[in-house]
Amino acid sequence: MTKIKFCGLTRPCDIEAANEIRPDYIGFVFVSNSRRCVSDTQAAKLKELLRKDIIAVGVFLNDEIEHVISLLKSGVIDAAQLHGDESNEDIVRIQRETNKPVIKAFRIRSKEDIAAAEMTNADYMMFDAGAGEGKTFDWEMLETIRKPYFLAGGLNADNVSKALCRLHPFALDVSTGIETDHQKDKKKMADFASAVRKDEA
Repeated sequence: MTKIKFCGLTRPCDIEAANEIRPDYIGFVFVSNSRRCVSDTQAAKLKELLRKDIIAVGVFLNDEIEHVISLLKSGVIDAAQLHGDESNEDIVRIQRETNKPVIKAFRIRSKEDIAAAEMTNADYMMFDAGAGEGKTFDWEMLETIRKPYFLAGGLNADNVSKALCRLHPFALDVSTGIETDHQKDKKKMADFASAVRKDEA
């Protein structure tokens, strides 16, 4: 069964919806210029409300590695998702010091980008068209990938079946596709999860 990740949760009601719908992962964004950004304190309070069987992922962009490690060690997040210029050495350090998984995100514009991505030491790759912009890219480029990856970018309840039919990602990551007026929408969250689970039933 393909895993589901709801990213960019910022409010207690978002967590309540997730607890009811039960995605496999949720994401807290720690990128200061993102409208979905939460502080360490906000994330800690939200994590306390989250079901224990849902994995909280911290999303970072060229952040201090010490900050990433501290949030993992404190239990505010259970995994790290890196969107910047973090090196393989940085990834290995996080894994070694925390024993927690790392997801490395890559913007995909060509097959060369995929070849470079497959050299990562991260536990999972994430393929996206941008940075939370809700855009899709040419999925055909991913059809030869054999390593586990998260698919992101422009996903919603209407196109998720097509994504699953063409590809076999480890997980689907959605943010913009479950929002209305820049806020998480419980109905869209439920519809997305239902579309994934129905397609794979």
